[in-house]
Amino acid sequence: MKRMTKLTTLIATAAATATFAFSASAETVTIGTEGAYPPFNYIESDGKIAGFDVDIALALCERMDVECDVVAQDWDGIIPGLLAKKYDVIVASMFITEERKKQVDFTDPYYLAAMTHVVPKDSGITEFTKESLAGKIIGAQSGTTQADYAEATYTDSEIRLYPTQDEVNLDMASGRIDLQVGDFLPMLDWTTKSDDGGCCVLAGEPITDPAFVGEGVGMAVRQEDDELREKLNKALAEIRADGTYLEINNKYFDIDVYTMK
Repeated sequence: MKRMTKLTTLIATAAATATFAFSASAETVTIGTEGAYPPFNYIESDGKIAGFDVDIALALCERMDVECDVVAQDWDGIIPGLLAKKYDVIVASMFITEERKKQVDFTDPYYLAAMTHVVPKDSGITEFTKESLAGKIIGAQSGTTQADYAEATYTDSEIRLYPTQDEVNLDMASGRIDLQVGDFLPMLDWTTKSDDGGCCVLAGEPITDPAFVGEGVGMAVRQEDDELREKLNKALAEIRADGTYLEINNKYFDIDVYTMK
């Protein structure tokens, strides 16, 4: 019988420490996620961490026959936290990019990636070029590929960066920014399923430039933890094959995010 997975909600801080690395004999794997990126990861009213990322992580831990602890870490410190061994793996909707590969290793992608523009319904913004958006105020979450894309593409615009996606959304709904660049699936969820997101719509073609969205969304491990990476890949293939992945997927999305179909 497989060991039951356990979800322990902890809030990671700069003072948090850990002194272990994953090993074959480990019975607990600690998962790091952001906790501020619904529907992928978020904090519920009772303090528990929930979302698609968390459900996938728990399913993988069950398949690997280990217990799971899940901790929340601010996005800007999420890779440093992994390297400092506060957790064993990041499952936080992280795009696989060449820049990040310099610091961490990634599993196979567990869903595909795209970004999008979000504009107010009455904005009249239909073109997304450096020239057409000159002088506009564009929001994005700091430390993300969305922020990298906005800063590289719209050099004649004012780029405002925020610690969390929720703060970008708040300023968008309040009219303090003209548009934002966000991750496609959370933005689709926000604009179609939330009251404040009703202000806005997705606009333009999905942004799929590999220079920014990389190879998809993967789980990050320390570069020395090849065994854990291989175990996660094996478990991911198994939950895709037996329908567990799709069952989790369908709780959150109307399409299969693994294939975007």
